[in-house]
Amino acid sequence: MSKVLTVLLLLAMVIQLLKPLNLPGLRQRRDFWKIAVFAIGVMMVTVLVRP
Repeated sequence: MSKVLTVLLLLAMVIQLLKPLNLPGLRQRRDFWKIAVFAIGVMMVTVLVRP
């Protein structure tokens, strides 16, 4: 599941660079780093939750 989530977040970052997603907080191309910060947070939670 974490691999699928990683691929989806990477795709969202690429799409954001090509054409902004136009979501609140993601209206400009340079906002792709926000997706990366979110991805790092999700991965940290995944590692902490796994036994």
